Amino acid sequence: MAFVVPTKKGTFEVRESRSTPDGPRSRTLASFRELTEETIVKAQARAAKPPSADELREAALRAGAPVAGKPADAASRELLGLLANGKRLDPMLKRLLLDALTREDRSDRPADPAATVSDAARSATEWIDVSPRQRGKTLEDLLLLADALPVRLRPTEIGFPRLKSA
Repeated sequence: MAFVVPTKKGTFEVRESRSTPDGPRSRTLASFRELTEETIVKAQARAAKPPSADELREAALRAGAPVAGKPADAASRELLGLLANGKRLDPMLKRLLLDALTREDRSDRPADPAATVSDAARSATEWIDVSPRQRGKTLEDLLLLADALPVRLRPTEIGFPRLKSA
């Protein structure tokens, strides 16, 4: 079970308790000043029984530790700040963003052809913010997969059964 405790230095630690023959012991999974996504991932990776991100956030709040907002919230704040200062989005990105924010059952509303986003564009949104290095790695993995697929050789010509005339 993971829990958060303050330290004398003014930082906080995510700790995990376990039972030993000598009695209960705890070990530090991660230290932090503010609980961030990186700290959560580190604590989950080191834990014997990984807690969920929400459990860690609740434990940090109970201990009085500052908790960073979720990455999507930080990105939303940044985007809203840019829009408020007069920056404009690319029209396609704007449509994709509106589609992602309002994706729900729209059977009761008429379709707006100007706001329609294709399935291909929607699936491409997963790659908008991916680094070229990650794109290259994914392409390499895909090519290695294609090389690993078995090849079925076909004869040069396709034979048809001969028709006998009566």
